[in-house]
Amino acid sequence: MNIYVTKSFTPALDEYMHYVKDIFASGILTNTGSCVKGLEEKLCSFLGVENIHYVTNGTIALQLALAALDITHGEIITTPFSYVATTSSILWEKCKPVFVDIEPDNFTIDASKIEAAITKDTKAIMAVHVFGYACDIDAINAIADKYNLKVIYDAAHTFGSVYKGRALSSYGDISTLSFHATKLFHTVEGGACIVKDKAVSDKLELQKRFGHNKDDHITLGINGKQSEFHAAMGLANFPYISKIIAGRKAISNIYDTILKEHIQRPKKQVDLQYNYAYYPVVFKSEKELLNVFSILNDNNIYPRRYFYPSLNNLPYIEKAASCPVSEDIALRIACLPLYPDLPHENVKQISELIIKGLLCP
Repeated sequence: MNIYVTKSFTPALDEYMHYVKDIFASGILTNTGSCVKGLEEKLCSFLGVENIHYVTNGTIALQLALAALDITHGEIITTPFSYVATTSSILWEKCKPVFVDIEPDNFTIDASKIEAAITKDTKAIMAVHVFGYACDIDAINAIADKYNLKVIYDAAHTFGSVYKGRALSSYGDISTLSFHATKLFHTVEGGACIVKDKAVSDKLELQKRFGHNKDDHITLGINGKQSEFHAAMGLANFPYISKIIAGRKAISNIYDTILKEHIQRPKKQVDLQYNYAYYPVVFKSEKELLNVFSILNDNNIYPRRYFYPSLNNLPYIEKAASCPVSEDIALRIACLPLYPDLPHENVKQISELIIKGLLCP
């Protein structure tokens, strides 16, 4: 049996079909039917927010965030340590990513370095709560207020994380979520925008459906709408969120117990109730990482290099600043297999093989 870095959770088939039967009965397959509306209501309640838009994926969510905030050109200060969509969304919207290095404890953008990167062309800060750990939100807010910048959080990893008593995904002018099949909570494909300002939220609502309301064409838009079938998967998965997080926590605790003396881990955050979305580990060198990977792969176990390469080194990025911490961490970090029904004996096996790889280079 192959063990991959993650495995999508699926509800019982009849639980999903319960919603599908209603979709067939209504004849409404898309264009904001009852499943999409129902999922948005549940998301608002769970996250403690008012303005949420369920969209086709997390990348579209980032692009819509930029458009809704009228950021159509200029510079966006962002992190080099994330999935490529964080950077590609900026480029796709004809803006320029300006990379600021990360801090080494939780791999989020180093807020102490943001101010030095601000120019007359800076429009916003797009930070990432990497692996579900919180950015320095207070510092970022203070900088944004000082320079009149918008703050967009790529909160793709945050579902279920609570920071200072609020959902981590509720901060910023706009926070975006991903509900891709690999995520803790998923709708097969999907994403969301959480918007602080109601006027901006209303604008984004138009922009995600071509910019028109019935026959009145109001603004430029794209197709960011999501289908009833995807929303149905979200509704069927929703009752299992607590169970999924608890299962991931149990597996993380096993890794912790066995590997704590052997591997570097992110630093725990006092104000964060963590969601156990990932289990990142940092090796001493890329050579050590590759050696461990070879041993694991020989045993049909496939961790992933999240996130590699450092995005400032992408081949289509021109004249990006050096980000030595990100470049170093990107070479040495990986995420271990983590999903609720991963057998605990396999978790122990993975841990023991890692130790073997560390001791026998």
